Amino acid sequence: MSTSLNLSLTDELRAFIDQNSGDGTLYATPSEFVRGVLREKKERLEAARIRDAILDGYQDAIQGRTKAYRGNLRALLKQPA
Repeated sequence: MSTSLNLSLTDELRAFIDQNSGDGTLYATPSEFVRGVLREKKERLEAARIRDAILDGYQDAIQGRTKAYRGNLRALLKQPA
């Protein structure tokens, strides 16, 4: 489902959007550009959460907070934390 959102922009932000959308750019419309920027931001936040979880796991391993692996890895990963 699609919804709309009205934003007030500074002249500087509007010019930035206009420079990055339209002829000769990757985005045909300002809306496509803004959606692309939002998707990139969302992906960066998700990547940061994954990176933090990996670092937490690494710290657990260093500090000996690990479980010996026995059995089906898929079943082990489905267990609640």
